[in-house]
Amino acid sequence: MLTQLAAATGVLALLTLVPGPDMAIVTRRAVSRGRADGLRTVGGIAAGLLLWGALTVAGLAALLAASAEVYLVVKLAGAAYLCFLGVQSLRRPGGGPEGDPDGARSDGGSGSAWRTGLVSNALNPKIAVFYTGLLPTLAPQGLRPAAGMALLVLVHVLLTLLWLSAYVYVLSHARRFFTRPRVRRVMDRVTGVVLIGFGVRVATSAA
Repeated sequence: MLTQLAAATGVLALLTLVPGPDMAIVTRRAVSRGRADGLRTVGGIAAGLLLWGALTVAGLAALLAASAEVYLVVKLAGAAYLCFLGVQSLRRPGGGPEGDPDGARSDGGSGSAWRTGLVSNALNPKIAVFYTGLLPTLAPQGLRPAAGMALLVLVHVLLTLLWLSAYVYVLSHARRFFTRPRVRRVMDRVTGVVLIGFGVRVATSAA
């Protein structure tokens, strides 16, 4: 069982390292608002994964993955949200309030960053397809199917937390460079285009 778990962890680690919407959103929040805001966004992303994991173990995610109509609604909502975040970046390149040098936010409250991470994951039906399609094949055979899938969800969440948190800390160390007005404008535009690109990709994907 340990060998199977190690192999599954390796697969999940590779999938976690692949750049995607999560990394683009974390980049946007960490660069524009600071380290603490970036970490809150990571926490929201992890909460979204836990939500999908709970739905998967309960069997609800499989119903979503099997329903073309519901899948389409969630997919289009997720795509629209990514495009909305992208347009926000493009409309305010280099603008908006910044956090203090230690990463504290100045725009009030910690809910916004956490909610951004949560919503971006909650509106991503591909996670449901990933969890219902791949996790059962990776689950250790020594455990009950539900327990094995729950364990892999927790592993995936832990890997995501470690990877994206480390990425936020790397960005925070270079934040003086990223907060230069010209660099901020370029980063906001690039991040905006990337988020819109991911939104279009999600909207036009077959599954």
